[in-house]
Amino acid sequence: MNIQTNIPLSTLTTMRIGGNADRVVNVTSEEELQQAYKNSKELEQPIYIIGDGSNLIVHDEGFAGVIIRIKIMGIDIIDENQETTTVNSGAGETWDVFVKQMVERNLSGIETMSGIPGTVGAAPVQNIGAYGQELADTFVSLRAYDTQSDDFVTLKKEDCGFAYRHSIFRGEQAERYIITHVTLALSKQPPQPPFYDALQQHLAQQQINIANVTVQIIRDAVIAIRSNKLPDPNQLPNAGSFFKNPIVPLQLGETLKASYPDIPIYPVDGMRVKIPAGWLIQSCALKGRILHGIKVHDGNAVVLVNHSAQGYTDLAAARKKITDSVYQKFKITLEQEPLEL
Repeated sequence: MNIQTNIPLSTLTTMRIGGNADRVVNVTSEEELQQAYKNSKELEQPIYIIGDGSNLIVHDEGFAGVIIRIKIMGIDIIDENQETTTVNSGAGETWDVFVKQMVERNLSGIETMSGIPGTVGAAPVQNIGAYGQELADTFVSLRAYDTQSDDFVTLKKEDCGFAYRHSIFRGEQAERYIITHVTLALSKQPPQPPFYDALQQHLAQQQINIANVTVQIIRDAVIAIRSNKLPDPNQLPNAGSFFKNPIVPLQLGETLKASYPDIPIYPVDGMRVKIPAGWLIQSCALKGRILHGIKVHDGNAVVLVNHSAQGYTDLAAARKKITDSVYQKFKITLEQEPLEL
């Protein structure tokens, strides 16, 4: 167990803003996690759990408590049959490294989520997804430390309350469970068309026969697409997609379509549709703009880049400008995707 004091959280989060944490504890096992949590509780110190900090926005005042960073590693095949391979991963593994290893094994189910920043343990929290796949599609179970019972528990898919970019871990049970391992069941079958529109268009442009694609072809295509739309946070500080794609009533979607014929609309169910947040922001002439030191990314307006922001106050001002602009024009309220501390 490694303990550090007075650590700038801007160095532990990919948006690169935020004040200091009193203490940061790096844990590499379930035993260390349990001990670190209990020690902090006994000292009556606030506790917050992070992985790579890629989906977290920190306020300027920092955190007067203990940050526990999950560094539990290891990837193991735990079951296999003719159709699927079941894999267990430590929560501290980097998500894209995990995806890469599964693609190298010709396992399908998470390949379109290549390039998403963060750790495996963070993936269930917001039910990550991209290009037609989401974590819930392959999820079997997870192991977590239950802070209420001071014990380790296994939660199955039905226990997690998965929805669009949501789960109980950022909802009604936020802060109760600390994820240590995640188990997925991946398919041995090759990816099957039709694919997500942007992905299918990319394959067509590359003159790739979609009837014969492999998981590696899909991964390579996704990485190529993302390289233009989602910048590397190591080079351009950002927290990935900053806004959720809003899901709105069908009637509102139809009204907007009448006024804006080129608006992309995707059906969710008989009563709701999804509209890309990036399109809404771009349509407000904000793409490429620098607002209070925060830049609306040139390649993807749903990504906010820390260009020269001095702290959270600047980010909050930029966010308000964007959300106000979208609401005034479309009567849609954008929701932030990253968590806040």
